[in-house]
Amino acid sequence: MSRIRVNIANETSTLKSVVLGLAKSPGETPSIEEAYDPKSIEHIKNNTYPVETDMVLEITTFRDILEKHGVQVYRPDLIEDCNQIFARDIGFVVDEYFFKSNILPNRAEELQAINYIIDKLPQDNVITVPESVHMEGGDVMPWNEHLFIGTYKGSDYPTYITARTNMEAVSFFKSFFPNKKVKEFNLRKSNSNPRENALHLDCVFQPIGKKYGIIHKEGFLDVDDYHYLVNIFGMENLFHISADEMYQMFSNVFSISPEVVVSERNFTRLNDWMRSKGFIVEEIPYAEIAKQEGLLRCSTLPLYRHD
Repeated sequence: MSRIRVNIANETSTLKSVVLGLAKSPGETPSIEEAYDPKSIEHIKNNTYPVETDMVLEITTFRDILEKHGVQVYRPDLIEDCNQIFARDIGFVVDEYFFKSNILPNRAEELQAINYIIDKLPQDNVITVPESVHMEGGDVMPWNEHLFIGTYKGSDYPTYITARTNMEAVSFFKSFFPNKKVKEFNLRKSNSNPRENALHLDCVFQPIGKKYGIIHKEGFLDVDDYHYLVNIFGMENLFHISADEMYQMFSNVFSISPEVVVSERNFTRLNDWMRSKGFIVEEIPYAEIAKQEGLLRCSTLPLYRHD
């Protein structure tokens, strides 16, 4: 059996292999009670929830861009009538370790759909965390010696379906990576207002290139968390986005390399800024998938990057 190598030290080194989600056979439009986030609920109520044909077209375009840049693209096994777009939720790689996420219970079969990949990894490096550790890949962001973790610290954590990574996860990573600077970020949560909900850390922050980042200041409940990132990246290197741009998911772009970023074609202000900083911006349509409060980073599970 051929082995699959994994190693992710940061968000932007040259990507060699990735799991990209599937948009085929996502099932019927969910009921409001079945939805996982306020943006999906908004589109269900407005009868604007995305349809399969549009989402398949968008994610196929994304795959084509990845392959154009020489990336090995793996896909999950198809599960009929199951939304498998957001591969980032089900697992993630930090350094040479693959972590299985503890996700919402009714999404467990999504993880099973990539077992054929997990089986080809060095099994000593496949980590199943304790049941008390809740985490999803959108909240876990390796950045060289740093490991950024999105969380929610409120005592009402259990009441938020939008709170996906708990403080037990932060403690787990501090213990697992004693030599990393593990920093948690207390994110603003809302079950009802998508413009005030940071579903994951990558909804309000993401590094690009080697020194730049995209950030939404108001997505952090603690202003010191925002300043922590300013101190690392520098105010002049951060592109600040508004609440509406956060809602559109401006910070959820995806880096193929330090020079190449995939972005939604309607993010004109951001895309122009990135080009002004010397980036190659691959613009694709992704506005339909974005209606489910996830975009390009959410759709990917990077396996291997190298400098």
